[in-house]
Amino acid sequence: MSRKRKALSMKIFLAAMLACIGILPMFLQALMVLGSYQQNQIDTRGLELQNRCLILSNKLSRSGYLDADVKDTLLDNEMDVLADIYSGRIVVVDKNYKIVHDSFRLSEGRIQISEEVLQSFRGESISRYNRDKHYFIHTAPIYEAAGSQNISGVLVSVSSTEAILDQTEAVRDKASLFQLLSLIILGAVICGMIYVFMKPINRFREKLFQVASGALDTDISENTYRETKEMSESVKETLKKLREADASRQEFVANVSHELKTPITSIRVLADSLMSMEDVPAELYREFMNDISDEIDRESKIIDDLLSLVKMEKTAEMNISQVNINALVEQILKRLRPIAAKRNIEITLESMREVTADIDEVKFSLALNNLVENAIKYNKEDGWVRVNLDADHKFFYVKVSDSGVGIPEEFCNKIFERFYRVDKARSRETGGTGLGLAITKSVVQMHQGAIKVKSKEGEGSTFTVRIPLNYIP
Repeated sequence: MSRKRKALSMKIFLAAMLACIGILPMFLQALMVLGSYQQNQIDTRGLELQNRCLILSNKLSRSGYLDADVKDTLLDNEMDVLADIYSGRIVVVDKNYKIVHDSFRLSEGRIQISEEVLQSFRGESISRYNRDKHYFIHTAPIYEAAGSQNISGVLVSVSSTEAILDQTEAVRDKASLFQLLSLIILGAVICGMIYVFMKPINRFREKLFQVASGALDTDISENTYRETKEMSESVKETLKKLREADASRQEFVANVSHELKTPITSIRVLADSLMSMEDVPAELYREFMNDISDEIDRESKIIDDLLSLVKMEKTAEMNISQVNINALVEQILKRLRPIAAKRNIEITLESMREVTADIDEVKFSLALNNLVENAIKYNKEDGWVRVNLDADHKFFYVKVSDSGVGIPEEFCNKIFERFYRVDKARSRETGGTGLGLAITKSVVQMHQGAIKVKSKEGEGSTFTVRIPLNYIP
């Protein structure tokens, strides 16, 4: 058994979506900016140090610093100041790899041999950054004199970038504080937006709860957003149909009660009349019994029609088969012609072409039988009934026309309702139950078809049925 999937709250979804749109880009941008800022500072420091080292090495070359018997205190001070400015250390190594100047005053007189020093003695200027230990090392050759190619020593500069990292960290702390404040403000804005956005939806939901509890007359109009307006209009239309269905159900129950009670009441009246009379003549007795028999037949007809209607609405099972519609229509007309002949009503069939379609033969026969039988019942003496059968590439059409009493135009849209009769007195005379056309429409709809009527009082009626040639479940 599969577990029921829990629905996601729209509030959570909106909050997550707005967070992704507003907060995530802000954090990513902050990380990118800080990373770029830090790298830019390091690169700038590296270029500055490299240039300062080249300038300083040129000064040392021009001054003959390594060849002088007495140290140049001005150059020593300049190197010390430069080392302090860049939080580093400057060392001068002579051609014997001995340190002759150390801004830290710790290694003077010691030997300094390293890869960078050796490369600079070959005439190369070196600039490297150690990312693990966060420091720059720059080396530059010191020539014996300006324009000379003889290298007398090497200038070594080591500078830490810890200050840059500390500065970046301070900026990051401030940025984090700003992000936190921004997050709080943005969170408040998001909560406000969600509240404003969800308010009409919550109102709409509350109204739907009222409807679900049975208050079908609740006004569910909600026009704040176009979407809620469209939803409320759709629900209003559904509620309208529900109210109509409820009213139709109540009317149907009332009509069923009335229609079933009427023949029984008539039978009781006739039976009581017979029982109250003494020495009833055989002729009168026979007349009363005929009336009772007619009422029983009427009751049976109502029950049969009700059972047919309920069966079709309750079980939508269709026994579809390919049927020759021409032969089926001819068979139905053949069965009804004797009834029409009693009133001298002519029935004709006009088949435009051979038609074969997928239908439920029993149900469709019942529907077509109702249409033709009504055309006979509500016709005039010496009248006519014309049945026309035609088809195109997609549908077949059955048209039943008569010369009968017709239907007032204002009632044409109601005749397919259950128990609806245009003229109740005439229907009672002809034995109508008011269910025939309801059954017919139900059958047509089960075949995915349509039925329409065109009529004018006193000039007859025309019913047109359209059914697909191929039934698609």
